[in-house]
Amino acid sequence: MRKPRDYDTELKALNDKARQLKTRKTSQLGELVAATGADALTVEELAGALLAIAATSDPAKREVWRKRGAAFFSGEREAGAGSTRQGAGSEPGGSAAEPRGDEPPRSPSGTA
Repeated sequence: MRKPRDYDTELKALNDKARQLKTRKTSQLGELVAATGADALTVEELAGALLAIAATSDPAKREVWRKRGAAFFSGEREAGAGSTRQGAGSEPGGSAAEPRGDEPPRSPSGTA
């Protein structure tokens, strides 16, 4: 006969693992903010920039941001920042609110 499963122990282990993953994610987000230089922004500026990015549904802008992030993680910080500025220079035809939402993340990483 098979041994009965201890669901309470399994559930506790899963909850502990979920808590560890959430803590690690939070820590990594903080490290990312510091690594990009965004820790120089005020909390309000950073929150505003993140809200603008989250509200943007333009696939072209999101792709530009994705490529820039990939360049950052691959160590191409200077090359990624320069090429993104050129790409962003061709985008000012968009709404006035969206480029402002893109500016705060651009400024600190451009100086880093």
